[in-house]
Parts: sequence; structure tokens; C-alpha cells
Amino acid sequence: MISSMTGFGRAQYNKEERQYTVEIKSVNNRYCDISVKIPRSISYLEDKVKLKVNSLISRGKVDIFINFYNNSTKGRKITFNNELAQTYILELKKLADENNIEQNIEVTEISKFPDVLTIKNNEDEELIWSELEVCLTKALNNFMETRNKEGKKLYEDITLRINHIEKIVETISKNSTRLIQDYIVKLKTRISELVSPEIIDENRLALETVIYADKSSVEEEITRLRSHISQLRTLLLNENATGKKIDFLIQEMNRETNTIGSKSSSIEITNMVIDIKTELEDIREQVQNIE
Repeated sequence: MISSMTGFGRAQYNKEERQYTVEIKSVNNRYCDISVKIPRSISYLEDKVKLKVNSLISRGKVDIFINFYNNSTKGRKITFNNELAQTYILELKKLADENNIEQNIEVTEISKFPDVLTIKNNEDEELIWSELEVCLTKALNNFMETRNKEGKKLYEDITLRINHIEKIVETISKNSTRLIQDYIVKLKTRISELVSPEIIDENRLALETVIYADKSSVEEEITRLRSHISQLRTLLLNENATGKKIDFLIQEMNRETNTIGSKSSSIEITNMVIDIKTELEDIREQVQNIE
């Protein structure tokens, strides 16, 4: 079944004092546009995130927000620059001697000087990705669930409108066949008002009827509309992305409907054509949300 391009999903995952949070949201877009906001420390995983999301998404503007907090000792290395610390100590002692200041140098104070004590992150890329992927998968599952729920609502609404259009098309088909008989009656009546009924040329009357029937016949358009309706129902049940195909079908249905309206001289059929076009416009708006 169809799915919507609008969705939201969020998940959190904790492992050995490492915390991951993934939030995904999407809106309509003609193409697939994936944006990832990820901490610099694990920015090397951005392409993997995009590939995984792109395997499930074909259209839509998708924004992914990732937070990562590493409170564990794994992947962290503390380094002490002893040579630099000795330089600081010598300079401090020299300063104290020159100014007759008591020398009271604490190790903790030395460690606070620039570049003496550093903590380097050296995460295991495979480990971090395996854990982030768990969180990303959960968020994607929630995300796809909301898109599918929205897609189900779209399916139900569009199906109701298609059923209504189909009923109108069948009514037009029945009424259009009656128009020819009505035309013959009107033509005979009009001629009778102008000339004597005894001199009516039946051959000429038949010729005029054929010409009118050819100009006003909408059977080809009705047949194509029925075909488009059948194709539309099939596409709505397709699990693959079908938004663009459905949009094309709606355009074709609108074109056939316009042709019926231009051919018909019946006010009743004209009003039904307006009803079809109204339903098609509503469907077209809904289709903009379909992936």
C-alpha cells in the first residue's frame, strides 16, 4: 500500500555509558533529499547513515538529528605531556626566585596549563557504528510506521473519491447514449416547424444524426477513464513509490474529462464533468503527499 512522505520517528539507545539519540522527520519533496546533523566526533558515520535511510526512502525531504554522549572510558586516552610540564615548572620557579615569591607548585595546577593534560577520543569505528545502527533502526521503524499510517489514510480517502468518480462516469456513459435519440427527436421537431413533415428527407436526417453522433460521442474517453481508474486502484495497492505515476494518471484523467465536457451539449453531463474535476483536484492535492 502507498505511504506518505510525511513522518516522524525517534529512538534512544544506551550501552556501557554510551548514549545515542536519533530523531527523524520528513516532509514532501519532489526528490530524495537527506540531511544529517551528527556530532563532529562521529561525523565519519554520516555516509553510512544516509545509505541506510536511502535504502528505505525514495522521495521526501528527510532531516536526521543524531546525538552521541560517551561517558565511558572505552575509546578515551589520557596523555600527560611531561616535557611541557617540566618547562612550565622551571619557568614558574624562575619567576618565583626573581620576585621573592614562595614556591608552592601543585601538580593539579600544572595539569591545568594548556596542552599538559589532554583526553583524546579514539573510538572504535565499528563498535560505534554497530551501536548507532541499533538506535537508527529503531528510529527508522517508528518513522516508517507513521508514514504507513498516514499512507493508509490517504489510500482510504482517495479510494472513496475514485469510487465516486467511477459512478459518475457510468452515469455519463448511460446518458450520452440517450443524447443521440434526443437529438433526432429535436431535429425532426425543428424541421417540422419549418417545413411540411411529408417532405422531410430521411437520408439527410440520418446523415446529420451520424455527424452529430461522431462529434458528440464520448465512448473513447469513457473507456480510457475506466482504464485509468483500474490502473489507479492497482497503484494505490503497490508498496513501491508510486506518487509520480499516480500524479501522471490524474493528469490524464483530467484531460479525458475535459474532452467529455467540450463534446457534450447536455447541462446534466456538464455538471457531472465539474463533479469529476472537483474530485480529481482533491485527489491531486492528496497525491502530493504520496512517496
